[in-house]
Amino acid sequence: MHAWFQTPAGRYLLDWHQAQVDAAVADIFGYHAVQLGVPQLLGLRANRMPHQWQACSGLTEHSNSGKAKVDFITDFTALPFPAASLDLVVLPHTLELSTDPHATLREVERVLVPEGRVVICGLNPISLWALRQKREQLYRKLGLRRFVEHLFLPQCGEFIGYWRLRDWLRLLSFEVERGQFGCYRPAVDSERWLGRFQCLDYVGTRWWPIFGAGYFLVAVKRVRGMRLLEPAWKTATPRPATSVPVANRSTDRVSLASELNVGRGV
Repeated sequence: MHAWFQTPAGRYLLDWHQAQVDAAVADIFGYHAVQLGVPQLLGLRANRMPHQWQACSGLTEHSNSGKAKVDFITDFTALPFPAASLDLVVLPHTLELSTDPHATLREVERVLVPEGRVVICGLNPISLWALRQKREQLYRKLGLRRFVEHLFLPQCGEFIGYWRLRDWLRLLSFEVERGQFGCYRPAVDSERWLGRFQCLDYVGTRWWPIFGAGYFLVAVKRVRGMRLLEPAWKTATPRPATSVPVANRSTDRVSLASELNVGRGV
């Protein structure tokens, strides 16, 4: 997708995703964070965790990353991290480009700590952009390539719908904390025309929110039956109060008078 991100539509989508990710990860705390794939999006630049890594899935993506920092190359279906060792994982279009998105998502669930978060960016398959892509693919199948110079969206990968992704996350005990659609401008190739339709970003958010070209969500890993440990002073049982005997002065006086009378022989 490196070449597509250089197009006007690609830069427009990348800028929107960058703004959403920056706002989301700024308040996520922990010690270890990793971004898998698409180094053109700097998913951890606004985060303050001390240990951060950028991973790519192959030499092709690494060679096209430009000046972006890449720490290691790995298979996303077998991450080199122990179970429950990461606090944050960022997936910018990673599931779409993965050969096995189910396995990638299961691997992310494995390496995340309880209450850890995953941030996912994707292309919406029910948008105007996806509609143009399907039309151009149909023209190519019918042999009408003269009407299609190039596909509007990248041909690699498979688009994953927002609601379909939520179902996958629910099966893995994730809880979606935040979700949002964006990029409502039409599928045009010109940066000039994209600028003219800038008002549609506000109108689309209000009137047709689920038809944005891209989506973004944050999910939390929940562990059922988990009990959080608290400081000992919060759970310590208070000691029962002991009663202190108090002498009854009136009773002592009667007892003393009785002993005196007995001694006198009364």
